[in-house]
Amino acid sequence: MRSPQMRRFGLGAVLALALAVFGLAPTASAAPAPAELTFTTDSATTTPGGSVKLSMTLTNNNTYDVWFVYQTIEPTWLTTQRPDLKYNFSGCSLTTANGAAPCTGTGPANLGGNYGTTIPPGQSRTVTLTLDVAADSGCNGNIGFYSYFYAEFSDSTNVSGGPVYTPVTRVLCS
Repeated sequence: MRSPQMRRFGLGAVLALALAVFGLAPTASAAPAPAELTFTTDSATTTPGGSVKLSMTLTNNNTYDVWFVYQTIEPTWLTTQRPDLKYNFSGCSLTTANGAAPCTGTGPANLGGNYGTTIPPGQSRTVTLTLDVAADSGCNGNIGFYSYFYAEFSDSTNVSGGPVYTPVTRVLCS
């Protein structure tokens, strides 16, 4: 015969299993990724002939400097399915303590050099690309991109991330 303590233990085990299966069990908080890439745009819409600023922010959550970054940017599959949408990247600027500084490499690959020198622990760098929509572009479509990145730290470790998706920009007809 089972003791009352054994029955309580069995009931507790069944309850814990049910909570875990249904996602109600307490979870440990995850540490932030050693490096994180985020995107923002200055506008969710534009018209043919217009432009949108696409900002990429790389944050160093590690305890060591970011020494090297390699990053790509490619159109999403849905964007490639609309051949009437015509666009390109033109300007590129890096936000610094002294204001904006020009950068190079507006896509589709090797955007990492745009982040400038090392990124110390806990700091971020923001690069802004100008997305120009051609005057003869189609309308009522979304332009979006995704990015992969690779970062190396001063302790010789590295991290890969992605895909990270940009907000989509809707091209409206006026």
